[in-house]
Amino acid sequence: MKKYTIEQFINTETVVNNAPSANREKIIFTSDRSGVFNVYSIPSNGGEAKQLTNSKEDACYAISFVPQPGDNRFLYLSDQGGNEILHIYLQKEDGTTRDLTPDKEERATFFQWAPDGKSFLYGSNKRDPKFADVYSMDIDTFEKRLIFKNELGVEFSAISKDYETLALTKFDNANSSHMYIFHINTGKLEALTSHKDTDIQYAPQAFSEDGKYLYYITDKDHEFLYASKMHLETGEVEVVYKTDWHVEDLSFTHNHTYIKLSINRDAHTDVKIFHTGTNNEVTLPELPDGQITSVNFSLDEKIMTFLLNGSNSPSNLYVYNLEKNKLDKLTNTLNPEIDPADLVKAEVVRYPSFDGLEIPSIYYKPKDIKPGDKIPALVWVHGGPGGQSRVDYNPLLQYLANHGYAVIAVNNRGSSGYGKTFFKMADLKHGEVDLADCIESKSFLASTGYIDENRIGIIGGSYGGYMTLAALAFQPEEFQVGVDIFGVSNWVRTLKSIPSWWETMREALYKKIGDPFTSEEYLKSISPLFHADKIRKPLIVLQGSNDPRVLKVESDEIVDIVRNNGVPIEYLVFEDEGHGFSKKINRITGFKAILEFLNKHLKGKQA
Repeated sequence: MKKYTIEQFINTETVVNNAPSANREKIIFTSDRSGVFNVYSIPSNGGEAKQLTNSKEDACYAISFVPQPGDNRFLYLSDQGGNEILHIYLQKEDGTTRDLTPDKEERATFFQWAPDGKSFLYGSNKRDPKFADVYSMDIDTFEKRLIFKNELGVEFSAISKDYETLALTKFDNANSSHMYIFHINTGKLEALTSHKDTDIQYAPQAFSEDGKYLYYITDKDHEFLYASKMHLETGEVEVVYKTDWHVEDLSFTHNHTYIKLSINRDAHTDVKIFHTGTNNEVTLPELPDGQITSVNFSLDEKIMTFLLNGSNSPSNLYVYNLEKNKLDKLTNTLNPEIDPADLVKAEVVRYPSFDGLEIPSIYYKPKDIKPGDKIPALVWVHGGPGGQSRVDYNPLLQYLANHGYAVIAVNNRGSSGYGKTFFKMADLKHGEVDLADCIESKSFLASTGYIDENRIGIIGGSYGGYMTLAALAFQPEEFQVGVDIFGVSNWVRTLKSIPSWWETMREALYKKIGDPFTSEEYLKSISPLFHADKIRKPLIVLQGSNDPRVLKVESDEIVDIVRNNGVPIEYLVFEDEGHGFSKKINRITGFKAILEFLNKHLKGKQA
């Protein structure tokens, strides 16, 4: 098996999101082929992609073409240096751009186009940094109209086709939420759900074409989220789709001919499409092994565009013509220098934790293991809290596996996707029971027979970075090295400095992790910074200077303490990044440093 450089892995193109033009002739999407995420278009019948934005610094993310026949203007999102203060931009056919939400501190969120394509809905926190008001903007005059003044801390979910009714969500905590509808013409706000003593999730998704029904997902009286609909006049409820996995979202096509559901099935994404007239499921074409994401339909509902990826294959853009039953692959994103046969196909595995609870995980087994080999391994912890490792393409994990590291991506208790009971199990116990689940993965690794039990490290980003620091501070002998990618070191500070635009989820985070104003001592007890003197194993830390979620000081302080411990430590700061590394050059620099660190301190040799 050939070994590949990080440059070869990162020179695989990353494609995210997509949307077909109104006349179906082109598809807009986002790609990092230029080194920075930019907006591209590609003919829907195949051909060369054309770069539409030319940013050298800040990532640009496609929204869509203006949904009017022959209109080649498009909207995209961009922030500055990863600060997450996103603005909505319009680019005209001549390449000139206009910032439609120009206030410096205004964070905008695109919601959806009006049915006639002449205006769009968006959220803006210009009036109040904590909450997003709902506006409509005319795409020709740029006149904006306030539709809903958000003084309740709710979040936009959907709007009826007649543009008269909004569906809104209000969170109690990460396990419980409520549905509201707002009547635009009368200004009346109406609560649709009420549950004071029980945690139930409600998430509005879409209105029926006639506006009489609201479709939503909920876990009421069920372990998993399922799809239902409510008659808004009578309150009558009917189950639409229910299974023993989470239904994650639901949407209708433009003319309500089809309804699309996404199901989180054991860390895979399944897409199901039903014809609304017959309720019959649409048979999709045979596809390569993987999962469908980012599904969109043309306005006339004749073509469906989507991304397909697998653990050993990066996302590619596809178009499916429903009338002709014709499938076309429009991109080939894997670097041609990489042989697909050399990539690792991840496997879903399970192992018992300290109390017998079954922990689902994603396992990457290197391909070049020889009889008698004893290889190093890494425990990967996802972001969150409440995230989930999925069977997606991950270039860093493929890079590590290609260079001889087994990787187990642990979905510890508290992860999403495995039912509400599993999701709540780590509430107010973070850095304790979830860390124990990660430690127990070492037994699974040892059971393979080819893992060196004395060469197992821990790695993760964001919440996973916190878990890395927690492991080294609270269980200092369990892992031989740690790789912390912008992880939280001090929960008291992080929870007090939550970005203003996260206000609607503030209480949810407090109830999951702890309230920094009433439980400071508890939060200090689970914060690695206050126990960093116990860290004795080599550590590498990666951090973006502009990160609004995990402030740079979180990494600065723990690095200083560990350095004073006399422990081998490396610290990489990226001045032009936020919470995640969007630029190829930074990913190359960071991931190369990680491998060199691991080769030195875990594998026992230089890269």
